[in-house]
Amino acid sequence: MMRVLWVVNTVFPDAARKLGISPPVVGGWMYGLAADLSLDRSILLAVATVYHGKELLNFEVDGIRYYLIPQGAKNHARDSLTKSWRTVASDFEPDLVHIHGTEYGHGMALMDTCLDLKYVVSIQGLVSVYYRYFMAGLTVWDALRNAKPWQFLKGSTLLHVRHSFRKQGIVEKEYVDRATAVIGRTDWDRSHVEAMNPGVRYCFCNESLRDEFYTDDRWSLDSCRRYSIFLSQAGTPIKGLHQVLKALALLGDEFPEIVVNVAGPDITSSSAPLARFRRSGYGRYIHGLIKRFGLEGKVRFLGPMRADEMRQAYLSAHVFICPSSIENSPNSLGEAQILGVPCIASYCGGVPYMVRDGETALLYRFEEHEMLASRIRTLFYSDETAGSLSKSGLAEALSRHDRRVNADALKSIYQDVVLSPIKGSVGYPA
Repeated sequence: MMRVLWVVNTVFPDAARKLGISPPVVGGWMYGLAADLSLDRSILLAVATVYHGKELLNFEVDGIRYYLIPQGAKNHARDSLTKSWRTVASDFEPDLVHIHGTEYGHGMALMDTCLDLKYVVSIQGLVSVYYRYFMAGLTVWDALRNAKPWQFLKGSTLLHVRHSFRKQGIVEKEYVDRATAVIGRTDWDRSHVEAMNPGVRYCFCNESLRDEFYTDDRWSLDSCRRYSIFLSQAGTPIKGLHQVLKALALLGDEFPEIVVNVAGPDITSSSAPLARFRRSGYGRYIHGLIKRFGLEGKVRFLGPMRADEMRQAYLSAHVFICPSSIENSPNSLGEAQILGVPCIASYCGGVPYMVRDGETALLYRFEEHEMLASRIRTLFYSDETAGSLSKSGLAEALSRHDRRVNADALKSIYQDVVLSPIKGSVGYPA
């Protein structure tokens, strides 16, 4: 039996319920994959992460062992986790460690502690690259004029957040440099990983989606709200809400019923107690654009959403847009496609390796909101195009996100790395 230890950045729902805390609304794609692997009798899976507690916890739920590690001083400080990681490694004795995500240092602390283990690192995004695109067309002046004095004191301006991406990128490069193998899913992430470490062993594996999206529910023109757009998130400039608003300003007279629904908290709000003080610089910038373009009532923030609520929001939309300045292979795009929602996405990062322009989605240059407006207009006017994208996008997503296929591919990578840890790319499609 192969013993695999996952290192993740969130407390899994089963572990959260064991602790009596609210399950997370992020990371859902990992939960189904973990469940799939746990059903394989040749694999014993453990999941470890840091949490806001004072003692190391170890328990089992539904065939998966969980280790919850006190995060220590300075939020995941590497040197404060050594003792805990040594205990975990001694107790579980993993054949392989799989680190999901490269932004935080607690996985690196395990690498520091247990030098003889084999490490596989999964690329989700690449913050060392995202840093370049963080401002997404906003200027330094945009960042400064939308910041308040206390945000400079707290270090929470857009410029400070961009700098945090840069610091996380340093940790990320160390992960790639020290990993036995790296798992990715696009030519884009492969090229950047190999630039960081030319000798790294690269393994290809598509991602599975959250359980709630493997459903018989399907988008249709008859059941969606016409002229509505859905965005899965919009908290930072990278996610591109400002470009969508610029496109809406060009379409408002043509489509007076147009509306944009955004998953997540209202970043523009200043009405609740202390909201004005909590509003981010990007939230102020978006608030200013809404006023400038006369879009009051056209942009609706839906609040934090569970997976089932997200599914309904996708199905209710006429169009889903992924307007990011940079992405690897966004799960939101996969979720929309697997429900059959017609999709528009910016041509960036790994997105062109997920979709084919004009066949399974419509692509546009992020910088050109005029082109985005044209793409939206096409889908609003052409039911035939919307229906074609829905059908072809669904077929592609069903293949790309096949849970059984992806779990088997991941298991093969584990076996190959454990048995023959040689350098070179593995499993990448020709």
